[in-house]
Amino acid sequence: MTAESTSAGPSSAAAGANAALFERAVAVIPGGVNSPVRAFRSVGGTPYFVARAEGPHVWDAEGRRLLDLVQSYGAIIAGHAHPTIVEAVRRAAGDGTSYGAPTEREVLLAEEIRARVPGCERVRLVSSGTEATMSALRLARGATGRDRIVKFAGNYHGHSDGLLAEAGSGVALIEGTVSPGSAGVPAGAVADTAVVPYNRVPTLDDTVAAVIVEPVAANMGLVAPRPGFLEGLRAECDRVGAVLIFDEVITGFRLARGGAQERYGVTPDLSCFGKVIGGGLNVGAFGGRADLMEHLAPLGPVYQAGTLSGNPLATAAGLAALSLLDADAYAALDRTAARLAGGLDGALAAAGIDHHVGRVGPLVGLHLAAGEPHDYDDARRTDTDLYAALFHAVLDRGVALAPGPYEITFPGLAHDDAVIDAIVERVADAARHVAP
Repeated sequence: MTAESTSAGPSSAAAGANAALFERAVAVIPGGVNSPVRAFRSVGGTPYFVARAEGPHVWDAEGRRLLDLVQSYGAIIAGHAHPTIVEAVRRAAGDGTSYGAPTEREVLLAEEIRARVPGCERVRLVSSGTEATMSALRLARGATGRDRIVKFAGNYHGHSDGLLAEAGSGVALIEGTVSPGSAGVPAGAVADTAVVPYNRVPTLDDTVAAVIVEPVAANMGLVAPRPGFLEGLRAECDRVGAVLIFDEVITGFRLARGGAQERYGVTPDLSCFGKVIGGGLNVGAFGGRADLMEHLAPLGPVYQAGTLSGNPLATAAGLAALSLLDADAYAALDRTAARLAGGLDGALAAAGIDHHVGRVGPLVGLHLAAGEPHDYDDARRTDTDLYAALFHAVLDRGVALAPGPYEITFPGLAHDDAVIDAIVERVADAARHVAP
């Protein structure tokens, strides 16, 4: 891969293409985007529209080539348009795009997940991370006969009603005071949702069906679990018979072959996955103990379904992506993230900007305030105005960060040393430009 960029600005032929596309989009799509953070409301300005991508780069509608640290928020772990994944999707598409019937690839992907995550004795495929967490909670409630759930402030588990209470990611950026996190969510939908501080083990009782947690919080910046936190959740759930659910949509198959639960040595009852297992296509999954999973229809009374679940293109892409993730790949991901984190730390320090660059394995987070964040209150101390300024200064220099201060960066297998060094150099220049 090469880190070279095109000219700093768009070509004359394409100048204004992003703005023109956005104007067209807002006439037919609410806010002009199909996921709120993409609208750039938290950083200002006009979003760029991606025309194509390859490896660590995306090209926008104006012909600019950007070094991409978004990587579809972690789904593109192998880099954009990886030939192994592209070819797998091409072959699968030649056999048809959807059947509404079982396929062998569904079985193969479920077997691969189980092989990598031994706690997933049974696996159900869905079409998104939101579906995975929503379904896992319904299953936990159905299996225990209890209603209450516990989640952690700043953890984002998708956009189902009961999980939007004090969620991170784009929910934290909604303008105005909205409770429980989105208009349109009735109080009753979150009446059985208790929100507690991250990194503190709550005391449960026998009304709690489940505790759901990001084992490494990655939607309020990057917040690592304190020693003993995950182990404490495991013990407390066992004490009262509650179901422990790990939301590994981001951490799954990225932190390690077996995700966060392998890295920290704590096995949940249910696990939720997405991103990587789709290789860039729409897919999610949840899995866990056989006795819990067999409460699902058609074996049990807990209903869950989806016409596109186990889609043949998505399963083909997911199998191809996972085939690339061996021990050497995880070692490379860790080295790359360490190089990026160290470089960003040095760049921001040299510019005199208060910050903390967090890293957990291949995940890197940027917190623009002094001190390491440990919970949602800490995370919200980040300087959102400074992040907006840094975002645009970096973008002007050919590097794409996520357009929101609570997202993280996703260095992947396509980010070689030259690419990382180019990113760091440009961030350093941008930081000097925006430093208070």
